[in-house]
Amino acid sequence: MPQHTQQFDKPGTCPICGMKLVEKDSRFRAAVLIFDSAEDIDFTAPIEVLGEAGAEVFTVGATAAPIRTVFGLHITPDFDLDHAPAADLLLIPGGGVGDTMKNPRVISWIRQRAAASRYVMSVCNGAFFLAKAGLLDGLTATTTSGRIEELATEYPKVHVVRKRFVDNGKVITTAGLSAGIDGALHVMDREYGRTRAENIARGLEYRWQPDSQWTRAAYADTRMPDVHLPDDAVWNETVSHGDTNQWEVRGTLRIAFTQEQLLDYATKDIVSKGWTLRNSGSNTRSFLKKDLDGTSWLTTIVSQPDAAPSTFVETMSVRKVVGS
Repeated sequence: MPQHTQQFDKPGTCPICGMKLVEKDSRFRAAVLIFDSAEDIDFTAPIEVLGEAGAEVFTVGATAAPIRTVFGLHITPDFDLDHAPAADLLLIPGGGVGDTMKNPRVISWIRQRAAASRYVMSVCNGAFFLAKAGLLDGLTATTTSGRIEELATEYPKVHVVRKRFVDNGKVITTAGLSAGIDGALHVMDREYGRTRAENIARGLEYRWQPDSQWTRAAYADTRMPDVHLPDDAVWNETVSHGDTNQWEVRGTLRIAFTQEQLLDYATKDIVSKGWTLRNSGSNTRSFLKKDLDGTSWLTTIVSQPDAAPSTFVETMSVRKVVGS
C-alpha cells in the first residue's frame, strides 16, 4: 500500500491496516498506455485507485521517449510496446488521441494485449482506440459526453449509450475524465468484492455511488449542436443552464456579419450536422433531429442586435420533443 510498503514472510492480515496480505507474485498488474496529449485525469485517477488496492501499475509508450500530457506533465514510460510485460488490466486513456491512433503499431499492440488481459478498460475518448482495434464490434460502449454521436457514427458496429460506464465482461468503457475512477473501482469490485472497493473509495475520500444512473451525457446540452464560429468571432457566454429535458445558452457574439448572414451561417452549419430546418423567421431558426435512442430534439436560435457595433445577443435552446 502507498501508506506502508512493508513486506511479510507469511500469509495473513496486515498488522498495520488489517487488510488481507496479497501474495507478492500474484499482485494485480495494470498496463497503462500513455502518449503525447493524453488527458491527465484519464489515467492518473484510475492509477490512484489501482495503487490504493495494492496493484502493480506500469506505463507503456509507443517508444521509450518521454511524453507530454494535455496539461504539460512530462512522463517517461516504464516500457515501450516491444518490452511491456503481461498485465491483468489494459487501461487506455483518452485526450488528444488523433496522432497516436494513426500509429498501426499501437493499434496492433492494443489488439494483441487485449486478447491476453483479463480486463480492458478505456476512459473518455480512449474508447476510439478500442473501436479502431475492433474490440468494440458488437458490444455496447460509452465515451465522453461530447463524442457520443461521433463514436456511433464512425463505428456503426458499436452500440453507443449514454452511461457512466459499460461492462461487457472483459471490455469496460467509461465516460469522460472522472468516470475513470468509477471504472477502476468497478474493476476492483469485480476482482476483490464490493467491501474492498468501498474501502478503496473511502480511502480516496471519493463519494462512490456504483448504483447511481447519473452521467454527464444525460444533460440536454449534449444534444445541442455546436456551431463552429469564424476565427475572428468573439463569443462571451453569460447563461448556460438546464436539465435532462431542456437547456439554454445565451451570450453576446461580435462578428462581421449582418443578422441575416449570421443566421444563414448558423443554419448551414447546423444542417450539416444532421439537423432539419423546421422554421425560419427574421431573427430565429429552429431545427429538429432524432438522437441515437430515437428521441426528437428541437433546437432554436434567436438573434438580437446588441447596442455595441457588430454585436448580437444570441440565445440557443434545445428541448426534448414529448411524444416523439
